[in-house]
Amino acid sequence: MASVCFYFQVHQPWRLRRYSVFDTGHNYFDDHKNGEICRKVANKCYLPANRLMLDLIRRHEGRFRISYSITGTALDQFEKYTPEVISSFQALASTGCVEFLDETYYHSLAFLYSREEFSAQVDLHRKKMQDLFGVTPTVFRNTELIYNDDLAYVINEKGYKGIVCEGADHIMGYRSPNYVYHPPMNPGIKLLTKNYRLSDDIAFRFSNQGWSEWPLTAEKFANWVHHVNGNGYTVNLFMDYETIGEHQWADTGIFDFLSHMPGKVMEHTDNNFKTPSEVIAAYPSVGDIHVPYMISWADMERDLSAWLGNAMQSNALHEIYKFESMVKKTEDPEIISDWRKLQTSDHFYYMCTKWFSDGDVHKYFNPYDSPYDSYINYMNVMDNLRTRCRAAIGQTVDKLEMV
Repeated sequence: MASVCFYFQVHQPWRLRRYSVFDTGHNYFDDHKNGEICRKVANKCYLPANRLMLDLIRRHEGRFRISYSITGTALDQFEKYTPEVISSFQALASTGCVEFLDETYYHSLAFLYSREEFSAQVDLHRKKMQDLFGVTPTVFRNTELIYNDDLAYVINEKGYKGIVCEGADHIMGYRSPNYVYHPPMNPGIKLLTKNYRLSDDIAFRFSNQGWSEWPLTAEKFANWVHHVNGNGYTVNLFMDYETIGEHQWADTGIFDFLSHMPGKVMEHTDNNFKTPSEVIAAYPSVGDIHVPYMISWADMERDLSAWLGNAMQSNALHEIYKFESMVKKTEDPEIISDWRKLQTSDHFYYMCTKWFSDGDVHKYFNPYDSPYDSYINYMNVMDNLRTRCRAAIGQTVDKLEMV
């Protein structure tokens, strides 16, 4: 039996406006650009993709099942700019065939720098899932599938049953990503590893006419899935939701492919679709996987170099977390919110200086003319936020002295 586990990341960052050293206002974020992009992606991806997923669930009478991890920053923008997207996800939630995963609310790298902040953001995200969808997630995904053994321990302590991570070759070795695993000395939490080859066939290679397997048809993909039978239990297809309609435009045939693929997969009676928690419940762990250092699903290296590969990125990350105590000491909700929005991993991704194939990907997603422009703009905003913190703390002290 091969169970297809479809997991989609849904994310939009709060993009910064151009901010110079001469600016003094607190309006760091480009409302016009954020609203424009949110509406564009909603019309190209979120709304038509959600309609398709709802149709597939109904067409296959609940046998088609999917999962999402939606960042808090994306949900906040949907509520502000495209509330109909929230409604469409709520319609999916009501089917009982959709699972929602937890992650850091601000899609941050907090686990690397502040366990206290990491835990706070996970709790905020869990509450958002309860408020919007009436669910309490039992499976976790960290930002960009960043993972190591230590993360598994922390997530287990927070009560989750499973975590999704990258099936990187240098970690998997001879092992197949098509089984369930667990961390060393920690069988209480299960690992679902991404089958990056089959995932990337859809996410990255689907429209590549130079690819030897182009065009990718529903029948061809279903046969690849069926060949897992006897060599695994689950085919974990993890990808950005924006793959559907935004990264792979509608005219590539991506919607038609996804409309027919589930039916073709289930033509083989041994195959089905399961959510992450269903995979965890259905299949035992076949062994442990030791991940002593951080991995991710980014770039060819599957490491942290997309966000920590140069001095600019390292400096910016160090500085934003260095004044965490100052930010929280202000007890100012607006300051704390702005600080957390600045933690979103995209800001550091924009500073990446990689070249060749990875560099092309980084440039495609970068709204700045260069990584250096991104760094300067970010540091200008952070300097202003630090000044606000100092002023707020000073005002608090003054009030206490008056009392």
